[in-house]
Amino acid sequence: MAEDIINVRNVGDEFVGATHPFGSMSVDTIDTHIDICQYVAVTSPATAGRDRTTPDDTALDGLCCGSLRGPTLTEADATELADVLKALADPVRLRILSLVGTATDGELCACDLPHLLDRSQPTVSHHLSILVAAGLLTREQRGKWAWFRLRPARLEAVGTILRTCC
Repeated sequence: MAEDIINVRNVGDEFVGATHPFGSMSVDTIDTHIDICQYVAVTSPATAGRDRTTPDDTALDGLCCGSLRGPTLTEADATELADVLKALADPVRLRILSLVGTATDGELCACDLPHLLDRSQPTVSHHLSILVAAGLLTREQRGKWAWFRLRPARLEAVGTILRTCC
C-alpha cells in the first residue's frame, strides 16, 4: 500500500496524488484521511500476525503511512529503558545522581546524603537501592558505610537511546 501513495503534492488547497487511494484531499478533510490511513495501517492484512516485538527492515511493508529513520527499540529494551526512566523520575534520586556526579573523588558516602538531601537515612537508602537496581550507581561497602559512584557508561547508553529514538 505504501507504493500507492506516491507523487503526492500540494496544489493550491488540494493534495493530489497520482495513485493515492483516497483521490484528491482538501485541507479541510486531510485529518480524516490521515485517520483512515492510520486505521488501515493498523488493521492491514499485510501486518496481521507479525511479531511487533522484534524490529526488522520489513516491519513497515504494506503500511500506507509508515517510514522509520532507523532501528526501533525491542520490547525488552523498551521495558529496560522504562525501568531506568522510572528510577530517574524522582527529584530526590536526580539530586543523588547530581551529588554523586559532582563529588570531588567521583564517589560519595551514604553517610553524607541524609544531611545533604534533608531526608532520613531510611529514605535515602531506599532511593539509593533503586538507583543501584537501575544500574545508574555502583555500591561499594567499606566497613560500616556504603560508597556510591555513577556508572557513566550506563548513563551514556540511556542518553544515546533517548537521542536516537525520541
